[in-house]
Amino acid sequence: MDAQKANFEITQMARLLGVTCQGYYAWCKHRESGPGPRARRREVVDQAVREAFHASDDVYGAPRITRELAAKGVVVDRKTVAASMRRQGLEGISPSMFTPVTTIQDPAATGFADHAQRQWDQGRLDAVWTSDITYLRTGEGWLYLAAVRDGHSRRVLGWAMDECQDAGLVDRALRMAHTLRGDVPDDLVFHADRGTQYTSQTLFETCEELAILQSMGRTGVCWDNAMAESFWATLKTEFYDRRFWSTRAEARRGIARWIEIVYNRRRLHSSLDYTSPVAFENTIKHAQAKTEEHTDQAQAA
Repeated sequence: MDAQKANFEITQMARLLGVTCQGYYAWCKHRESGPGPRARRREVVDQAVREAFHASDDVYGAPRITRELAAKGVVVDRKTVAASMRRQGLEGISPSMFTPVTTIQDPAATGFADHAQRQWDQGRLDAVWTSDITYLRTGEGWLYLAAVRDGHSRRVLGWAMDECQDAGLVDRALRMAHTLRGDVPDDLVFHADRGTQYTSQTLFETCEELAILQSMGRTGVCWDNAMAESFWATLKTEFYDRRFWSTRAEARRGIARWIEIVYNRRRLHSSLDYTSPVAFENTIKHAQAKTEEHTDQAQAA
């Protein structure tokens, strides 16, 4: 109607369009006054959701974005965030089921018991460490990655990468984890599958040297090391498989950054009440320090 006001009367156009003049003028007033409080609130939420989504490298879905916004003082529920994501065409990434392909079984490995029994999280740090090896494709060929994670905090404590998947690869990852932790409990369990790297004499001697108890699942049962396998699904779905890596050196740099900066320190884990592994460990250590302080004060009194 606005475009034709110079050619036709408002009353005539309103009658032809089946609207009232009062309704038209009310619409004009509403348009001139700008969006209402509800529309403005929606714009604010959409912007906050969009920024949080892109800050997560376009990975987070509604649950993690909701918690991320809450930490920044933007209080919205999960359904509101999900609706905002739909309006903006934003979609998080969910890791798919991962099928292990790297394990080369050692048929002679019969002397290793399963000390974890799929109970990787035993309610404290450094109770169970899990480990596995995966293939990573690059333009120069395969790159192999071994990682060691804490079963309670999910933190990647140690990792190593190389062009071949031998016992030395796992040995370096385990030693890195041990160096990071320093003194570890006498009953620390190091759990993996029955691949030749984990049943090797080299790794056996390393575990003996570090006073770590080796543990292995059953032959051919990937669920006995499911926690380690799930990490590969996250790594590949949320990061590695989203681009092509020309060289091994490029892949090494990218993986090291993703593990330390994104996975350990930034990515929110639903199993940790939507905190990062490092933040989760810091909370535990802070609580332990407070308890020790109160104990010392009580003894001094």
